[in-house]
Amino acid sequence: MASPRVAITARDVEVEPKVREAVEARCAALADEFPEATHFEITLGQEGDDFVAHAHATGKGTEVASRAGAEELAPAADRALAALEKQLRRVHDKRIFAKRRDARRHPPKKG
Repeated sequence: MASPRVAITARDVEVEPKVREAVEARCAALADEFPEATHFEITLGQEGDDFVAHAHATGKGTEVASRAGAEELAPAADRALAALEKQLRRVHDKRIFAKRRDARRHPPKKG
């Protein structure tokens, strides 16, 4: 499978390479688990004394977003990606189980 496109944007903060690599690795893991998500956009910034992270995932019929904050940049990014994973799980399960429910309601006709 092709690796996902990951765009990391920093607003008024310096992002350490270690944090950037961790975010890219986490996005690759999410893309492996949820193949419908093919593009991830992570925006890292500072609001007041705290750091904030906005995460967006888009792909085949999927568009989810999350936001999280923390006193340091790495935990803010990690929390935003955890929330994004939760939303991706919800969308993924809804799609999978909706097909199963529909198949139960309308079984194939025996001919």
